[in-house]
Amino acid sequence: MEKRLCRFALAVVVLAPVALVAQGGPPAGQRPPVEEKATPIENGGIFVKGWTGIVDEGAVKQGQSEKDSSFKAEGGGFHVMTGPAITYLDAKKATGDFTVSATFTEPHYMNRNTHPHPYGVVIAGGGKTAADQSALYCAAYGSGTFIVRGFGPAAFQLNGRRGEANDAVHKAAGPGEPVTQTIAIQVKGGNVSCVINGTTVGTYAKADVVGEGKLTTTDGQVGIRMAHNTDVLIKDFKVTK
Repeated sequence: MEKRLCRFALAVVVLAPVALVAQGGPPAGQRPPVEEKATPIENGGIFVKGWTGIVDEGAVKQGQSEKDSSFKAEGGGFHVMTGPAITYLDAKKATGDFTVSATFTEPHYMNRNTHPHPYGVVIAGGGKTAADQSALYCAAYGSGTFIVRGFGPAAFQLNGRRGEANDAVHKAAGPGEPVTQTIAIQVKGGNVSCVINGTTVGTYAKADVVGEGKLTTTDGQVGIRMAHNTDVLIKDFKVTK
């Protein structure tokens, strides 16, 4: 009997941390123990003229497409609900020195996922599929961290696999609560900067952004980057010189 009780107690000790992580999400910047499956959006698609979408390669292999997410005009901006992770590109292009920015609001933080998922703005966009796409994006999490990553067309990271925490990135009060981030990428001279809520959280030399396995240029289409299973309102998407 004592041996059975000991085994039961050990099982509780081992399993409890896993359950807590799954319920509340992983610590900031860390991967969850089990990746969520992208849940398709019914009657999805791109409903804003002049925009296109490229889903990630993993989603393509699972038979998913841009029709499994929804991109609509709403409230003077956009309402995006994703199944698979996707990059939305505007038909317009930005060249030389410029800034692309937008304000993102999760009305109900983590309402479609079990851990924080990122969203942000895109520059240097190009291509039509995951196999030939080009993009660089800065994206924020409602947990207070951010990532700067791209496709060339293979995925690459500029601030590490797990991103970085920064006080400028707003944190949601908890699951179901609203959180808003204003995110921008600025291309100026020889640098590319990620700016969140008015603070420059990361600056990278163009030499580290453009090159083998990364971008061929910082010129290109601009847009929006959304992780899988997100529900976000976007306003004031713009490009300024």
